[in-house]
Amino acid sequence: MNTFLEKTGRFARKNIVMLIAFTLALVTCFFIPPDKNYQGYFDLRTLSCLLATLAIVCALKNVNFFYFLAEKTVKVFKTARASVIALVFITFIGSMLIANDMALLTFLPLGYIVLTNAKKEKYMIFTFVMQNIAANLGGMLTPFGNPQNLYLYSKFDIPTLEFMKIMIIPFAISILLITACCFIFVKKEPLAFEGETVRPEPKRSILYLILFVLSIVMVFRAIPYWIGLPIILIVLLIVDRKALLAVDYPLLFTFVFFFIFAGNMARIEPVRTFFSNLLNLNTLLFSALSCQIISNVPSAILLSQFTDNYAPLLIGVNIGGVGTVISSLASLITFREYCAHNAGKGGKYLAVFSAFNFSFLIILTGVMLLLGSLV
Repeated sequence: MNTFLEKTGRFARKNIVMLIAFTLALVTCFFIPPDKNYQGYFDLRTLSCLLATLAIVCALKNVNFFYFLAEKTVKVFKTARASVIALVFITFIGSMLIANDMALLTFLPLGYIVLTNAKKEKYMIFTFVMQNIAANLGGMLTPFGNPQNLYLYSKFDIPTLEFMKIMIIPFAISILLITACCFIFVKKEPLAFEGETVRPEPKRSILYLILFVLSIVMVFRAIPYWIGLPIILIVLLIVDRKALLAVDYPLLFTFVFFFIFAGNMARIEPVRTFFSNLLNLNTLLFSALSCQIISNVPSAILLSQFTDNYAPLLIGVNIGGVGTVISSLASLITFREYCAHNAGKGGKYLAVFSAFNFSFLIILTGVMLLLGSLV
């Protein structure tokens, strides 16, 4: 009995975010009982790309690919500050190309290995928080960088150049803020890789990188997810079943539960009325604030029903990706990844996360509101 309770306790501590998401979803089910509309809550493409990327990352870990990459990173950049900046901005750029959640799944493991083997764990929380902010804000410039961008881009048929023109100012401010934080909070101290030199297995590494490219092609919709995902899973089932067993399935269920929560919230009439009234006061401000409660993707879907003024809405739901840990589903990925490596330290992470995220939220929102009032 004690063993069962201990295992249950460990599972609960390790998967606290999933349990919170489950509780929120369950509560909203009392207001909106399950019906056929629930089918529309789930973004199967996002879930498929998430599963594919998680599996491939596990496979790459099994052949020491990230370990090898981490050693190269330390040798090239040589100082703690330079390495952290490299980790943060490769995530920033990655979010522009392969979406924020996929960038985090790819580069958070690299950050962990770099700092662990260089004995710079003191920068772990800061690096994870900055990678998270970089992923959420870096993706704002392109229509496919964040899920809410793709939705609004399609719904309002926004020309690509106009889209980028709308987002260029908050994008540029984000770069300045992230760079400043890295220079202020990370010292320019020598960095040495203290782990053993390991070379990844060439053939399997190449195979897994090909599968990774396939997952990116899925993100860009060049190949349907219902074709790409089975190919990836079948290959891994044949070549590396351990990778499939190591997938963070609770993270997938966290997304599923949050889709239910967000979908139900958008159907609760007082919630819809409340947000409609707020948008009439200030679209940018209240779209950013709504993200703090129901996350940025459902906010974009919900609020787009009440306004045609897409420019401030677009800025608001992108800026709103920073703030609370549920303001962006990508933030849940970072929190889950950190807790997986640092059991029992989630509280400290959330404290630092909140301090930086709300600072970014206040500065970006304030600057954009000021610029809007001057136009």
